[in-house]
Amino acid sequence: MIQERKDYLTLHFIVLIWGFTAILGLLIDIPSVEVVFFRTFISSIGLWVLLKFWKRPLKINSQKHLLIILGTGVLIAAHWILFFLSARISNASVCLAGMATCSLWTSLLEPLSQKRKIKGFEVMLSIIAFIGIGVIFNVEFDYLSGLLTAVLSAFIASVFTVINGRLTKTYDPYVITFYEMMGACVAIALFFPVYTGFFVESLSLNPSLMDWLYLSVLALVCTVYAYSISVELMKRLSAFSINLVVNLEPVYGIILALIIFGASEEMSAGFYLGTLLILTSVLLYPLLNRRYKKKALSTDIIR
Repeated sequence: MIQERKDYLTLHFIVLIWGFTAILGLLIDIPSVEVVFFRTFISSIGLWVLLKFWKRPLKINSQKHLLIILGTGVLIAAHWILFFLSARISNASVCLAGMATCSLWTSLLEPLSQKRKIKGFEVMLSIIAFIGIGVIFNVEFDYLSGLLTAVLSAFIASVFTVINGRLTKTYDPYVITFYEMMGACVAIALFFPVYTGFFVESLSLNPSLMDWLYLSVLALVCTVYAYSISVELMKRLSAFSINLVVNLEPVYGIILALIIFGASEEMSAGFYLGTLLILTSVLLYPLLNRRYKKKALSTDIIR
């Protein structure tokens, strides 16, 4: 129980850090694709240095697993690009609110992955969170494209969270993160010819001094530290419970955005009502999950 409480407190701190990522994405001047390239490049180097310092082996015994981990990195790259793009075509608050649909997708994907029954209360809480998104959508129609981009980003995030939940049972979380960052970085580098051919005239690979500072914080604090710790927590917490707490990212992020950007981040009352519904689903989960476990345990005893 003490360990579980400690894990949840750590998770909330990680989510607070992630709430800051959309703000960093707005502070950095270079485009979203280049932001993710530098983020994964710096993260890969940072993780390599850490793993060498800790003298942890980098070898992945199964070639199949290595390909899965590298492929998961590609999903992470797509998730981050869409995440930062959403923030820029709407604002940080809408982007973070759209990410709250992670729990809905995970409540459906995780049972399929683990071949277990879908828990009714997980779906119920996901629907509450989704209603919150619907309320936000109805009152902030001008941000439709940004919201939909964030929802797609959330779906991709739920996919790689479920995959990582299984990988952590076999491999070191930091090693997994290292190869995923490599996979993401290489995928974006390979995407650059398509990117310059159809989307932009030239790449922005010369960040300013302030951009380097923000990119370093994004890579080393929000990625190397926060992402690796989250993967470690997946050993003990379910993918659904993690993504449900991640629903608090918009709450933390909106508060930070209001402090930093002020009036440009102020939204309507309906927006905050929707965010409150998301928060409600997060707070109810530990209570309902504990009740579900007690009921399942009593049923097993009777049998």
